[in-house]
Amino acid sequence: MMSATQAWRPLLLLALILMAQGCASNPRTVADRPFRFQQDTFAYANELVWEYAWDEEGRWRGTPRTPEPEYSHRCFVVVRAAKQFFWHASFEPHALPADDLTYRRLVREVLNSSPRAPSAPEERIRIPGYPHLYAFSAAQGRLLKAESGGAWQSYFQRGHWRMIFPFSRSSQERTARGLIAAVGQSRPAVAHVLCFPSLRINHAVLVFGAREEPAHIVFEVYDPNTPEHPVELIFDRSTRTFRFPATAYFPGGNVNLYEVYHHLLY
Repeated sequence: MMSATQAWRPLLLLALILMAQGCASNPRTVADRPFRFQQDTFAYANELVWEYAWDEEGRWRGTPRTPEPEYSHRCFVVVRAAKQFFWHASFEPHALPADDLTYRRLVREVLNSSPRAPSAPEERIRIPGYPHLYAFSAAQGRLLKAESGGAWQSYFQRGHWRMIFPFSRSSQERTARGLIAAVGQSRPAVAHVLCFPSLRINHAVLVFGAREEPAHIVFEVYDPNTPEHPVELIFDRSTRTFRFPATAYFPGGNVNLYEVYHHLLY
């Protein structure tokens, strides 16, 4: 009879093959312009359900927000949509504004487009009356929130299977190199940031810029929980470890991450 170890070996081999394939870049995913934070992000936030602070005993604790937020648990939804608008929408500020039904139809067309490969410039969905996504979402936030997807899409993103497998330092170094290549091609990358099995952070951000330094790589990140300004995600070259900064919902510290919405299995 086959032992438990022998039975698991084919599954582990398959998982390693799938992960290796997922790290491969797609040469077709090269955008025609860089991602601009002030224009290509949403004006609204993925709101926090809890308020966090250090307690008197030095522990990071959370308490429920009052009143409850109206738009939350959608970090994957928001950054995926930002990537889809960047790749598939073209804004036309000098065109006459459309009616609500037309905007709803156009938004649905964008959000039904692939988050894994861009449209050719001539094939992009034209959004009249606004100069960019930020202005469009400031005016049409209710429509965009309704159409972008529910919280369940954050909980059941197809790439979540990856989080249960260990993250080696070499794999995180490859991820860092892959992110540098992606942003160098003006390809914003959705990253799943986590500390699994701890749930201190289980979040999605959009990586859109990188600055290489001797000891670190500094990645510029669109955090849907903090839409006011970019966040800096640091990769330490010596320890081959990512570090996410302190925020209103995370005390700061080392994390693992991998890219999603870029491969059939992610």
